[in-house]
Amino acid sequence: MKLFRALFTLSAIALFTISCSSNNAGPKALSPEITSDDILKHISFLADDTLKGRQAGTPGEVRSANYIADHFANFGLVPAGNNDTYFQEFTINMNMLNNPHSNSNKEFKDQEHIARNVAGIIKGTEQPNQYIVIGAHYDHLGYGDFGSLYNRDTTSIHNGADDNASGTAGVLELAQYFNRHPIKKSILFLAFSAEEMGLLGSQHYVENPTIELDNALAMINMDMIGRMAENKLLIFGTGSADRWSQLIEEANTDSITINTVPDGTGASDHTSFYNKQIPVLHYFTDTHADYHRPSDDTEYINGEGTDKVLEHVKRMVVALDNLTEDELTYTEAPVTQNRDVTMSGVTLGVTPDYGFDGNGMRITGVRGGGAADSAGLQGGDVIIKLANKDLKDIYAYMEILNTLEEGQTTTVTVLRDGSEQTFEIEL
Repeated sequence: MKLFRALFTLSAIALFTISCSSNNAGPKALSPEITSDDILKHISFLADDTLKGRQAGTPGEVRSANYIADHFANFGLVPAGNNDTYFQEFTINMNMLNNPHSNSNKEFKDQEHIARNVAGIIKGTEQPNQYIVIGAHYDHLGYGDFGSLYNRDTTSIHNGADDNASGTAGVLELAQYFNRHPIKKSILFLAFSAEEMGLLGSQHYVENPTIELDNALAMINMDMIGRMAENKLLIFGTGSADRWSQLIEEANTDSITINTVPDGTGASDHTSFYNKQIPVLHYFTDTHADYHRPSDDTEYINGEGTDKVLEHVKRMVVALDNLTEDELTYTEAPVTQNRDVTMSGVTLGVTPDYGFDGNGMRITGVRGGGAADSAGLQGGDVIIKLANKDLKDIYAYMEILNTLEEGQTTTVTVLRDGSEQTFEIEL
């Protein structure tokens, strides 16, 4: 998350928006059902080099937004943006954004840029004023000027196939499916921009909603659902409503191994809705070594696994359609994810494995040139001590980090291949 390369002023973006839609390839022929082939078609478009990483406020983001809106129109969704369009625009002040992980300390000449959420509705057949919200962010890191874990001398496009072309493809596939198979309640489909800058798009939406949020039964978020491995799926937010665990189990007819996390907050857009006391779920197939790197490309997407995730979401939506407001009420979830998992202060430069349920914090990769890389840590290491303090999970890790200072030298102990190894590390 945070900051991006400045390309256009507000007026330039507006002009580009007008001209770009006519240059977009129209919606391709797609199956009326959810298929891995169609999932890969959407991801291939969104993660193509020509979109240059889909940074919020850039031409690549505009083309992506138009692609989504064109498909919403083709699927028959009612525009749910501003002024009878699919778009909800908001302004980003570039130089006001916190940027602890930036590869560049530049100040931006053009401070204000327009980003756009994309919103459409399938009206319910019997309860059109009751809503189920399905969302995903479609922006990514562009050339990696901010938020990148790739520390090299060259500037490379970060295509974000998994993060989050995969979730966006999910929104499109579900929109097409439910247009063909409408339910009693209405479904609001949202594609958010500027998630990578700190959930700005979803925060803007909940502060400026185009439906009555009191009429939203639940919000389902999909972020990084394209890399299912070993038939495993993570679902966050199960503590935000008492019925979630039962519904998730009943919908699991594909025998997926599902790990659940009760907390309704975290580093994705469901947090914005949870903070408005709306029950939420966040679907996630876990992080990987290509997270926030140029190597997050379409070739590594598991299309069949993504299809399984969407089939589960589809069954959850059908189950929600048969519930009343009294049967799915918001509950305050246990607080475990409310800390900033990107570590806004001192960091080691590692990517945590959020699905790891053993003792310690397993890492899936290290940022080249970062503190962990310089010390000799590797993907697969499980950190069990930091600064001579035992840690049992990622939250203890973050608490210890908050006590350390930049430039400090300390130690980190890891389990590697079953053996403890201790490294000296300079922060």
